[in-house]
Amino acid sequence: MEKKVHTIDASRKKLGRLSSEIAILLRGKNKASFQPHLDEGNEVRVINIDKMEFSGKKLDQKMYYRHSGYLGGLKTESLRKLLARKPEDILRQAVSGMLPKNKLRPKMLKKLIIR
Repeated sequence: MEKKVHTIDASRKKLGRLSSEIAILLRGKNKASFQPHLDEGNEVRVINIDKMEFSGKKLDQKMYYRHSGYLGGLKTESLRKLLARKPEDILRQAVSGMLPKNKLRPKMLKKLIIR
């Protein structure tokens, strides 16, 4: 297997289109030797994620949820606040949702490097 390093500039790109492009590269679907049960994907480095674009009113209306595990421990945060605090989490969560839900997903996500 030949591993390559892809560098993607995220400035002026939409979140969904960018994350689907990254998921294809991480999974290795762009190769002729693609097999769904093997991890043949490449390493992907993403730069300038703080310059991503969002359409419509997503910055204020899109909410991200997490739960502490305790009763009443549901935390909500808008996209605008999460973008200011941790922009890499937005992209990592979007790419994670586009990868297969099996034991290969954590291995593929380790090859995603966000700067």
